[in-house]
Amino acid sequence: MSVVDEIKNRLDILEIVSEGVKLKRSGKSYLGFCPFHKNTHTPAFVVFPDSGTWRCFGQCNEGGDVFTYVMKKEGWDFAETIKVLAQRAGVELETPSPQQEAAEAGREQSAEILEEAARFFQHQLLQHPSGKSVQDYLTKRGVTKETILSFGLGFAVDEWSSLLDSFKSKGKSVEALDEAGLLSQRSDHSGYFDRFRNRLMFPIRDANGRMCGFGARTLDPDGLPKYLNSPQTTLFDKGHLLYGLDKARKAIRTEDTVVVVEGYMDVILPHQAGFLNVVSPMGTALTEFHLRSLKRYTRKIVLALDPDAAGQNAILKGLQTARDSMDHEVEIAFNPRGLVMQEGRLQADLRVCTLPDGMDPDEIVVKDPELWRKIVRDAKPIVSHVMDTLMVDKNLDDPKVKRDIAEQMLPLIDDVANQVERDAYRQQLARRLKLDERTFVQGETTQAKRAASRRKPVIHQPGSVDRAIREIEDTANPTQKLERHCLSLLLRKPDATYSIDRALQRADLQRISYYDFEYFEYQTISRALFESLEQDQVDAEDFFYQHLPETLLAVVKELLLPMEMGEPAEEKMVLDLYRTLLYIRESRIKQNNEKLAEMQKEMQEQGEESFESLQDMHVKNSLLLGRIERANQLLRRSIKLD
Repeated sequence: MSVVDEIKNRLDILEIVSEGVKLKRSGKSYLGFCPFHKNTHTPAFVVFPDSGTWRCFGQCNEGGDVFTYVMKKEGWDFAETIKVLAQRAGVELETPSPQQEAAEAGREQSAEILEEAARFFQHQLLQHPSGKSVQDYLTKRGVTKETILSFGLGFAVDEWSSLLDSFKSKGKSVEALDEAGLLSQRSDHSGYFDRFRNRLMFPIRDANGRMCGFGARTLDPDGLPKYLNSPQTTLFDKGHLLYGLDKARKAIRTEDTVVVVEGYMDVILPHQAGFLNVVSPMGTALTEFHLRSLKRYTRKIVLALDPDAAGQNAILKGLQTARDSMDHEVEIAFNPRGLVMQEGRLQADLRVCTLPDGMDPDEIVVKDPELWRKIVRDAKPIVSHVMDTLMVDKNLDDPKVKRDIAEQMLPLIDDVANQVERDAYRQQLARRLKLDERTFVQGETTQAKRAASRRKPVIHQPGSVDRAIREIEDTANPTQKLERHCLSLLLRKPDATYSIDRALQRADLQRISYYDFEYFEYQTISRALFESLEQDQVDAEDFFYQHLPETLLAVVKELLLPMEMGEPAEEKMVLDLYRTLLYIRESRIKQNNEKLAEMQKEMQEQGEESFESLQDMHVKNSLLLGRIERANQLLRRSIKLD
């Protein structure tokens, strides 16, 4: 038995969920209002004590076990979650290696030094004579004394070794200060000096409030760079951190929306005005890690962009590239096609709101809080925003203008994962260009036929794939076995996800994601795998093992052991993976339907009315089963996925 299974066996999911959710018994299940989205009318959140699982049959449509519940509720990563739950369950985790203990001790030491540095900088802001001008600057921007204290704002005086001298006098080593990212080395390597000088200091914390580093703004009009961050350290990685998330987590859940802005003050002043669901990346494009972090709290992510960042020039450049890395600094702040693809993969709801010319979020909030509220409320889906922007000041009666806009919009619309949304956008585009929608569909059909004619069909012969799935279905825990088989194939051929995604999209099914794995260990492994494919800074395999929790390394090794029936050929492996994924989804939907039917029966026996979400979910499940069946029929008839 794995550590994860042992912890789940010892913990009562009902007890843990009941600590934050008021539950009412309904037969074998327990009902309550979902803690992850706004809902005060219909108790669509269900806990199943027998299986140790939970599911929201309302807006979230998510579920899992006690691990996924705690991770989603607290915003913790795997390491934090397993540590806390193991302690609660009385399960002893594997003793860390000396190297791991040393690394963790180093991180803790850096966090403590950074915490002390934050207090040092704030003292300089409030007590040092040169801090008065910085206080005046903040007051002019509308920042109150309470907000200065709440966000821990500080000031690094214009001296070469103010912090270094102070910390050395307290017995801190130069090596420890350098490891925390607080020093810079002299060009001749003769010593160190303070990294931050004559700058307004913004402490950067992770989602759990642990100090990771600093952002610093120069107060010298001629000072460069304008903003300076801590260097890359074991704690500070700007591609993984969002400023203000530690203060925004609860509000994001409550509002079921997060607003992403571009600067520190754009977070601070909205928070001061009561708009607590605002966060910001730090001088870098949004990474998939950022989006996945936010997705723990809400599906609805609103990008608040200035007109230049979301304007036509940025859009035209962004439309040229289907897949932008999003894991490194890029010149273009708004990449529509990259974001639409991320939206489909993450099953999120990404929207864009454009700010008035010349105004930043902090200025809007100070001047007119209701205007800010309206701007966020009126945020548009990415495709609609791009469509509006491309049509501004254009003569839409000119056939060539129609052609240019259509040529730019149609590839973007094709990237949308959901067929209903794609059809709606095509209809919207046709209506606004005063064209017959069949023009787009016919063009698409012709292209598809040409592509199909160039493909040599491969006839799928029932054999090992079918036998494997039948054997899996006959086991005691078929869903877990299916997930295991699927992940085993994914680990062998990670780049098969691209072929799988295209096949799923043609069947109007969601792209493959870690949400396809409900067994917690497999979900965590698959998340690391998909993240490795989305970045391009390091080799995908290296990234995967660097970001895989040590606890799960043995599970991965076991998944990669030789298969009992032999290793499948590459082409069959992709077909096997696709087929298994469809079986997983079909099996899960049928299980949900059984639970829904059981709940409805119990409610009727108790004289209660079945709530509307159950009926809606039945309809949705029926539609999904129909699409999966059509996908399986296509698979039996032809098939090559690409």
